Amino acid sequence: MFELEVVANTPMTPVKDLEAVAITFLHQIGYLPKGYDPKTNVENVRQSVPYRLFTNCFLLRPDRYWTIEALTTVLRTSRPTIYRHLNKLKSLDILEEGTVEKEGQNLRGYRIRYGDLSKAWMFTEAHVKAAMESYRKTVDHLQELASRDRGK
Repeated sequence: MFELEVVANTPMTPVKDLEAVAITFLHQIGYLPKGYDPKTNVENVRQSVPYRLFTNCFLLRPDRYWTIEALTTVLRTSRPTIYRHLNKLKSLDILEEGTVEKEGQNLRGYRIRYGDLSKAWMFTEAHVKAAMESYRKTVDHLQELASRDRGK
């Protein structure tokens, strides 16, 4: 399932603070809900699991595939919490899966698609375009049905 919150916004290009831009962006796309309360003993969003997962692990280490075990250790949280936040990012289609070899085992790992958020975001944009085209077809069909029924 593809899910993205689309809101009118002003590009944050004048802002030079990575954290400020990341937090605003993550709120805008619905990854961090408005009024997000981490529900843990952290003091602010910057210390929260979803923010650190996206920024510290994926955005600042785009070359690395992260295993669930590594993420739970680095972020000091549970597997269900990691999976919940990974699923949100996967629903945006910006993550890719890869293989991480550890102690002779091949484990599943995750990173931003192509190791580059700009390239990964092209997939998100393609999904938005396809969804909007489907809406357009439905709107046109609905208008045709309404015009037909008005004529009866």
